[in-house]
Amino acid sequence: MVKLKIIKNDINKSASIDKIIKWLHTDISKVNKTILEGMSSNIPLIPELAGYIITSGGKRIRPILTLACSRLCKYSGERHVNLAAGIEFIHTATLLHDDVVDESNQRRGKKSANLVWGNKSSILVGDFLLSKAFRLIIEDGSNQCLDILSKASLEISQGEVLQLLTNNNVQTTESKYLEVINAKTAELFAAACSLGGVVSECGKEKIEALFDFGRYLGIAFQIIDDALDYDHKNKKFGKNIGDDFKEGKVSLPIILAYTRGNKKEKDFLIKVINKNQQDKTDLAKVLKIIDNYDIIRDCVKKAKHFSTMAQDSLGPFEESFEKNMLHELATFASSRTY
Repeated sequence: MVKLKIIKNDINKSASIDKIIKWLHTDISKVNKTILEGMSSNIPLIPELAGYIITSGGKRIRPILTLACSRLCKYSGERHVNLAAGIEFIHTATLLHDDVVDESNQRRGKKSANLVWGNKSSILVGDFLLSKAFRLIIEDGSNQCLDILSKASLEISQGEVLQLLTNNNVQTTESKYLEVINAKTAELFAAACSLGGVVSECGKEKIEALFDFGRYLGIAFQIIDDALDYDHKNKKFGKNIGDDFKEGKVSLPIILAYTRGNKKEKDFLIKVINKNQQDKTDLAKVLKIIDNYDIIRDCVKKAKHFSTMAQDSLGPFEESFEKNMLHELATFASSRTY
């Protein structure tokens, strides 16, 4: 069995989530221990590649949501730990697969796994982590948890395919964009939150409220992620500026730029969103269009709208410290700079 270093609580910190990390420190440590054990294998490549991406500084926000929602529902058992680890395995598997599909060369400020080990290894280790996730879920023994996460996995897959179909099409509507990110991102956030309610047996109304909270928070999170890809003034983001543009992805900044642009700008965007027709100066021109129309500012405004919707979804829960912490997580989703 390959020995691995203990995964540290390497969640990137900001003023808005320091308290949340401190609050959940014990549970986070248990989740990290479960992740460490789950990615172990007597095939050295598996823990080497899996450990590379899992310990590369991710925010762990999805498992944090499972832990936080369990606390909100006054859960005192241990089931949420394995489920939170399973959520992180699903997420990590999608990252490995996404980087292959997108032909990415960077992830969280480091070389992407597919660049280091190749596409085949990344895909197969992603499959391994997905299998591990469902082993943890099955071991929990709850058909409801299995149903929630299997549906989430199905939605994520469909969302990725839908995004593939919108690539290179700057005429993609904002509603279609929201449909894509709801499936590929928000669905797993929603599942992570609702699991906290399921293990707590807090009742249908509250489980549905947690699902809605996670969905809206996930949408806000992805809008910011997409905006940061064009925020060339921000030095904290762990991606190359313009990666989405170079891959031909049509996200909210490009949609808004096309919608607001004049004819010359529209024609330019139609041409250069196709990565086969880009030259080295095109990204700078796109960034200038985005700056001229204050598009990053408006993306943040839209994200904050969904963060507010997430907070409002927690209406069925009485006021408490735990509820305030979830409100802070929703605020973080739309105010983060990395």
